[in-house]
Amino acid sequence: MEVKIRDYKFVPERITVKPGATVKWVNEEKRASHSIWFKGEGLPESERMFQDDSWQRKFDKPGVYPYTCGPHPEMNGVVEVLP
Repeated sequence: MEVKIRDYKFVPERITVKPGATVKWVNEEKRASHSIWFKGEGLPESERMFQDDSWQRKFDKPGVYPYTCGPHPEMNGVVEVLP
């Protein structure tokens, strides 16, 4: 599953996947860097992604995983993992 980053939004903002799925975020912004941060889980923020950079994470356990962009906290998304 792939999530695009464009116009200071995660597209789509909410996705549903099955356990074992890998989600990949791709920055399509020309002039902005972004990160993926699952802050509520206490995980470190990803490295900054510039244009065409990507970052991915595998989700093994069912649950709801909200995330944000470190430098742009108004950007939010959710990964929901359903059995």
